[in-house]
Amino acid sequence: MELSNLFWDASLEELKQGYIVEKDSFTCLLCGEKIEKGIVYPYKDRFYEAERYMRIHIETAHSSVFDYLLSMDKKLTGLTDHQKGLLQLFYQGKSDKDIQKELDMGSTSTIRHHRFALKEKERQAKTFLAIMELLKEKDEYAPAFLPVHKTATMVDDRYNITEEEQDKILKKYFPEGTDKPLVKFPPKEKQRLIVLREIASQLQPEHTYGEKELNQALKDFYEDYALIRRYLIDYGFLDRKLDGSEYWLKN
Repeated sequence: MELSNLFWDASLEELKQGYIVEKDSFTCLLCGEKIEKGIVYPYKDRFYEAERYMRIHIETAHSSVFDYLLSMDKKLTGLTDHQKGLLQLFYQGKSDKDIQKELDMGSTSTIRHHRFALKEKERQAKTFLAIMELLKEKDEYAPAFLPVHKTATMVDDRYNITEEEQDKILKKYFPEGTDKPLVKFPPKEKQRLIVLREIASQLQPEHTYGEKELNQALKDFYEDYALIRRYLIDYGFLDRKLDGSEYWLKN
């Protein structure tokens, strides 16, 4: 299953811990790293069983689940940059007085007001989640929407995509199959997103591409590989070094 699907299908407890337990492994919801059960893993001159090693992986690769979730696009978290900054300071265990001094804002009562507002947001989120869970049991006509990829940079109506729409668009632009070249690059944003998503899914995860290597891989899909590369970056599928010498799929 695609990593974004695993992430969005995970329970609240699984999201909090940052990984899911599968039959033979533990899978990181943040990057897809798999840790096989029954194996002892070395780390800093010590050995750890698989689940403990998965927690070490999250700490070393992502700092924490909290930090990773907080860094997601505000359209996915519902948080403003100011709220994210406050939450980060709360998470660091700083007092209202320390935060007021650090941010040079109002008074400690201002910080308490922000705490209250965030608590209210939590109550609203719980209520809305319960409503949507109950709706699933009754809304038999609800279409199956594709999950938004976690590294999306612009979350808007272009992500309003059903599985049926995806299949139709892929057949239009990859008439000979998705392992063959595009017939043309789509003119509309939603179509581009679907095509780019498919191309990204065929690139190697956890692999760092040199510029020439990536260009060749993308040229197999479309002659204007520079166009595809630029859009993959713009839509949050790819990341790169500032000098453009190396590229990799974002997690």
